[in-house]
Amino acid sequence: MSRIIPAAIITALGQPTVQPFFAVEMSFDSGAIRLWSGSINRTIDGQIYVASGNLLSVGSVEEVSDLSAKSLSVTLNGISSDIISLALIEPYQRRPARILFGVSDVDDYIEVFSGKMNMMNIEDSGDTSTVELTIESKLIELERAKERRYTHENQKSRYPDDKFFTYVADLQDKEIVWGKLTPGFVEIFESPGMFSR
Repeated sequence: MSRIIPAAIITALGQPTVQPFFAVEMSFDSGAIRLWSGSINRTIDGQIYVASGNLLSVGSVEEVSDLSAKSLSVTLNGISSDIISLALIEPYQRRPARILFGVSDVDDYIEVFSGKMNMMNIEDSGDTSTVELTIESKLIELERAKERRYTHENQKSRYPDDKFFTYVADLQDKEIVWGKLTPGFVEIFESPGMFSR
């Protein structure tokens, strides 16, 4: 997939001194956590990203030309108990996350990876904690089996007002007579003079 790199970033990368950064946005049900690898908080697209300095590291980003699904790991060292509680209590799998790349003196950025959170490994040494989060590409959804069921309950979970599958359960043992003459219908045709003029 081709990406357009803003001219300001290209110019900044050509300077003798460059301060690149990564920013991570992880969306949880209770709200998003936004971190970046700088020393003070930074605003990106109107959202505040909390400074994490060198405590935040991002694995290598691999760009492919086919539809293969890739993953990327984000590691947070020495993090607070708030993020640990999110990892332990709140559901995070298949929630969206994205990785941004930019240069400190430039407002523009590039989204280098986006996908869904998959695994979160926690290493607690007592004083500090390390969380390694794996983010999978959105293309991984193509490899998963669909869990859709043609039932009334499944349909209501997606469309609360839809009643299309209301009677499906009643129909599964229903005997439907097809192509069989009923007694009353036979008597009509056997009555004398039915077709006489």
